Amino acid sequence: MNDLAIFYEHPAWFAPLFSALAARGIAYEPISIAGHSFDPAGSAPPARVVLSRLAMSSFLRSPEHAIFYAPALYAHWAGQGARIINGADVLAVDASKARQLALISALGYAIPATRVVHRVADIPAAAASLRFPIVVKANIGGSGAGIMRYETAAELALAVADAFVPTSIDGVLLVQEYVPARDGRITRLETLDRKFLYAIDIDGGGQFDLCPADACVADGKPITMTKAMPAPAIIGAAERIAMAAGLDIGGIEVMIDDRDGTPRFYDINALSNFVAKPLDVLGWDPHEPLIDYLLAEIAKVKA
Repeated sequence: MNDLAIFYEHPAWFAPLFSALAARGIAYEPISIAGHSFDPAGSAPPARVVLSRLAMSSFLRSPEHAIFYAPALYAHWAGQGARIINGADVLAVDASKARQLALISALGYAIPATRVVHRVADIPAAAASLRFPIVVKANIGGSGAGIMRYETAAELALAVADAFVPTSIDGVLLVQEYVPARDGRITRLETLDRKFLYAIDIDGGGQFDLCPADACVADGKPITMTKAMPAPAIIGAAERIAMAAGLDIGGIEVMIDDRDGTPRFYDINALSNFVAKPLDVLGWDPHEPLIDYLLAEIAKVKA
């Protein structure tokens, strides 16, 4: 059996990881999610350790995405003894912003004031106890997709009547107070093995559709990403959240509420393809500690 397989969706995002593995002479099997199938009474795992690289934003690239397929596959492989990095239990958290917020709040950390609904008609009533402006979010979004802002209750009611609201592939929507981020900045803390790895500040000019781990643009304007060193309390919170979510590798996002200075955590992301041009932004390559972690996990399962 192979030692390592990488189950990936995006055809280009993981080229840096593949290059880093090749540079260190580490054998692995890359497996594209596209076209994959399995036999629930067979289909042995492709390797002792499988690294999941499934993005929640994959539904934006293909209506026949694997967001609901992958957890069944990972549970099947895990049941046969494979170690799945960010397996089925982690995907269950990654695929639900509502569940993420509940987890974060249960740990005692602040989140944006939110109501969760499963019918569009219930949005205005859910928003009645919130301060405007509000945003309506898809429960499964990815890269900020599926977010719309409404300034007043009247505007929201009209949007609901006209069906001018986001949709989510699972039918669940979040109605949430818009949080003015201090200095227009959000911070993404990357964790590895539930420990802080690095952080970046993202200035997206007030846009919602951000991809902080990539080089991207918002409305034609580059999104600025800079190395950050959050306060120890923020780092500790991110590590606790990662631990509670069972996150093997992934990002925790937080913003400082400019109204009262409260750090509000709002996203747990199990897909970390790392910041673009890491040597320029960070001064080092986070793929190296990731590979060290993968080798350690392989050694554990072979012991």
